[in-house]
Amino acid sequence: MISQDLNDRITRIGPKAPAGAVLRRYWQPAALAEELAHGDHVPVNLLGERLVLLRDDDGDLVLATRIASTDEPPAFYPDAKDIEIDKSGPVYPVENRKGLFFAYMGSGTPPEFPNFDCFRAPDSHVFAFKGLWECNWLQALEIGIDPAHASFLHRFLEDEDTSEGYGKQFRDKAADTNIPMTQILREYPRPSIEVEETDFGLKITALRALDNGQTHVRVTNQIFPEAICIPMSREMTITQWHVPIDDETCYWYTMFTSFQNPVNKDLMREQRLKEHRLPDYAPLKNRTNDYHFDPAEQATTTYTGMGLDINVHDQWAVEGMGSIQDRTQEHLGRSDAAIIRYRRMLRAAISAVEDGGDDLPMRGAMTPSEIVGPLSNDAIADSADWLNASQQADMARRAECPWDATV
Repeated sequence: MISQDLNDRITRIGPKAPAGAVLRRYWQPAALAEELAHGDHVPVNLLGERLVLLRDDDGDLVLATRIASTDEPPAFYPDAKDIEIDKSGPVYPVENRKGLFFAYMGSGTPPEFPNFDCFRAPDSHVFAFKGLWECNWLQALEIGIDPAHASFLHRFLEDEDTSEGYGKQFRDKAADTNIPMTQILREYPRPSIEVEETDFGLKITALRALDNGQTHVRVTNQIFPEAICIPMSREMTITQWHVPIDDETCYWYTMFTSFQNPVNKDLMREQRLKEHRLPDYAPLKNRTNDYHFDPAEQATTTYTGMGLDINVHDQWAVEGMGSIQDRTQEHLGRSDAAIIRYRRMLRAAISAVEDGGDDLPMRGAMTPSEIVGPLSNDAIADSADWLNASQQADMARRAECPWDATV
């Protein structure tokens, strides 16, 4: 458990808040490119500021400060007639990366983008989407760096046909076997967890000891300050940012990256629009309708009884903690190793910024363009050789890749 003062320090993201100052040192996803396809501007609420994405007089995309309407609460998507620009407010630079508009809201020269797979792959191999969660960004991130939660929160009581799993998390076969990933998670629910600091954040390895001396190795990553990179299948990885709208709401922005084949973007979008509404990308299942909880389903099919989309499971879990999780009452255990290490990194970064320094992950001695990968995959190997086997599985996938995925 931590004090209330420390909880405020690591969760609040306003312009003068300690954590907010750290987040402003990095490029932040601000909108999907598809949101600008139907007009010349997009209202954006980001890091506690009301903004609008538009083109300046030179034709460059920027985020300008928006004056909120005085006769209604600040809306996520006000009509064009309700948007007024505050010409005295800050204007932030914007860059398009594979269907995501990123904004830099810090002072000084923006940093380079890291050379991650999601940025290196051709447009044909990357699909971007987002979704709204009504909770603080930090608890949204922390569920993503807890490898043990998948065996419980995402437990499927029966396995689906893995050939029907395209575009769905945990529906592929485990590594190069015929074992459904849902079966691995269900039958081996208590992984050993190793956490290693990297140039971009943390490498998190979950080890599930199987039968006959083999181990299932699942490597995920925390990309500082508020992203994760995790395997979705043998074919795809998920790079997901948890971006604060304000202190009590956030968007997850995801870039699905395919190694071998182009992404079926129409299918991926269709799957996600069955669970989200436009224009605000809010989930159709939410606390107002009990996340469509079905006790009959819970008895026979899923742990949560809330359908087969694991985003809904995560949403229920993080929103159920309240708008901002009360960490003064928590009791962390061994499976929370990555959460503990991450909070130490965040606190160190906050202190560095307050001291006027810039020695932060991806802003230190190694330039972002030198940071490649990261390794995010599943493998099954002899228990004595799991580390090498995991690395070789990743290298084999990269060697078969039609775009330059070398590391």
